[in-house]
Amino acid sequence: MTIPFQVRVQAAVVRGVYALPGPLRRLIAGAPVRRDGQELALDAQLLLRLQRLSGDPLVSPRGVAHSRAVLDLGRHLVSGPPIEPVTAREIDIPMEYGGLPATLYTPAGLDGPSGLLVFFHGGGWVVGSRASHDNTARFLAQRAGVRVLSVEYRLAPEHIFPAAVDDALAAFDFAHAKATDLGVDPARIAVGGDSAGGNLAAVTAQLATRRGGPAPAFQLLFYPATDASRHRRSRKLFADGFFLTSAHMDWFSGHYAPEGVDRTDPRLSPLLADDLSGLPPAYVATAGFDPLRDEGEAYARRLSEAGVTVALSRQADLVHGYVNFLGIGRRFREATAEAAGALRLALSAH
Repeated sequence: MTIPFQVRVQAAVVRGVYALPGPLRRLIAGAPVRRDGQELALDAQLLLRLQRLSGDPLVSPRGVAHSRAVLDLGRHLVSGPPIEPVTAREIDIPMEYGGLPATLYTPAGLDGPSGLLVFFHGGGWVVGSRASHDNTARFLAQRAGVRVLSVEYRLAPEHIFPAAVDDALAAFDFAHAKATDLGVDPARIAVGGDSAGGNLAAVTAQLATRRGGPAPAFQLLFYPATDASRHRRSRKLFADGFFLTSAHMDWFSGHYAPEGVDRTDPRLSPLLADDLSGLPPAYVATAGFDPLRDEGEAYARRLSEAGVTVALSRQADLVHGYVNFLGIGRRFREATAEAAGALRLALSAH
């Protein structure tokens, strides 16, 4: 894909701003932001300031198609150049497993069967793609030393709930059935994703476990959406001004689960499942300044109470979406690297 000249210029400006000395970056970002006993990281506050100056919100008032295009171009401003050495191979998941496009990422030096992360991108089930999360997948593959299968599941409003759930489960089944072809150990297949993708990973783990047969070995959940039936305290505390807003969440859920969909269905709200026992171990990351923070942490608590081994990591100084901001500052990479370390440990020790 050819990056438009204007986007290349904007990317250079962003990199230049982040390269400034700390006092100048603070001057641009403004006074420190504190809320709920937390202080927003300078890297995150600077990003929010630049976003406001650009006038490009996460959700465009011009509709779904424009929102998708804005996100696709915007990734060039914040995700950085492609992480190497990681090879990317296009995979056509056959129709018996949903007929989905996917990309298999393999870090250099990986010989023999490895662990695999089946990854579902974020974007509220409406926007986002393998392309928007390309560097996220590359980073996780390289830092965790595993292959990553990034899946292009169907999006709303063209395909409403539970289409994305069906695709996610089918993609896991494909990965397990074709593990040898993918260079993967079938006993070391994890599921993961961010935001809506974290929701799909959690639901896939539940559905695969409850039906019997192959199930994921691990769950890597970045700020997952876990309960569409109610608003928690963090939804009100961080309703506006921190990248993902409460209005955005209404827009996303309205497209994915329109009127008539039961918002308490565990395939949409995995926190509300009757029984979470027996699920695979999980790493659950939340961001301190995120409307989704409290429901992600509530899910981690319920997993723990059900006897599931779970590591809950609140990145108290960050905002929603941080796994996509790997090309700017250092704080976003630090947080994502912690998760990659958890994945490496889980799939190497399994």
